Amino acid sequence: MRYSKDHKAETHERIVKNASVRLREGGAASIGVADLMKEAGLTHGGFYAHFASRDALIGEAFAHAMEQTAKRWRKRAEQAPEGKELASIVAGYLTAEHRDDVGNGCALPSLGAEVLRANPKTRKAVAAKLEEMIDIISEQMPVQAAKAARREAIASLATMMGTLMLARMAGAGDFSEEILAAGRHSVLQGEASAKPRTKKSKPAAGRT
Repeated sequence: MRYSKDHKAETHERIVKNASVRLREGGAASIGVADLMKEAGLTHGGFYAHFASRDALIGEAFAHAMEQTAKRWRKRAEQAPEGKELASIVAGYLTAEHRDDVGNGCALPSLGAEVLRANPKTRKAVAAKLEEMIDIISEQMPVQAAKAARREAIASLATMMGTLMLARMAGAGDFSEEILAAGRHSVLQGEASAKPRTKKSKPAAGRT
């Protein structure tokens, strides 16, 4: 049976999405081609109509996981009140809900070691997505100089990532909540005292 290009693209996207969940939950070792293809309603042999190799799938799964987080951050920043863009990103990231939803959450806290074991092409793609995430945070920084904003964004992302990882290690009790609160405070403590940064105005409704 022949399928349309749209059907093939949708199937490809579904496989990548499922693989990205497994990647975050159990690492690259948890991604089995046969199981993923069965979930997609295809045979094992059909895998190579979508991906050149298992490594290629893993690379796309990494990128998909990180892009999910980037999209959430952009949406929160766009919907936040003026001057509260960074706080909105941090408040949505360092939550008990995000801590507990490993499979659909940010890939950074769970996949750092996996990236080190990935092939060069995947590591390069991950680095590009990481820089994109840093840029999103940098744009929300309440400081004037772009270089200073980038430096603060890198430190903030490192704090957010480490906080979420520690909170997951601590479980779901008061200690874990304390870690999340400390991380939120650490990232945002200097926001109120910093000089406002001139930002581009948001586009009017209905415009792109």
